[in-house]
Amino acid sequence: MRNSDIGFLTTLESVIQARLQSPIEGSYTSELVAGGRQRIAQKVGEEAVELALAAASGNREATMNEAADLLYHVLVMLNEQAIQLADIVATLEQRHAP
Repeated sequence: MRNSDIGFLTTLESVIQARLQSPIEGSYTSELVAGGRQRIAQKVGEEAVELALAAASGNREATMNEAADLLYHVLVMLNEQAIQLADIVATLEQRHAP
């Protein structure tokens, strides 16, 4: 995977931020955020369990789909708290600095 392949995450994050600022009727992201922080956290937990079960089953396709679901919900959770993906990357870089 090239670094440019993950560039879509910043695009997705921009869409999430736009939905936070200007909710759109019928948008799953807008509806999720309207459910509040507890609902978002619940979805993150659900998706994490689904990912773990998919990985344990050895089903590659299901694992990828559940990982995508989890990553999306984590991005919503972070951005709802004004934490961006870049902040998480900076934290990881600090942890791995010599």
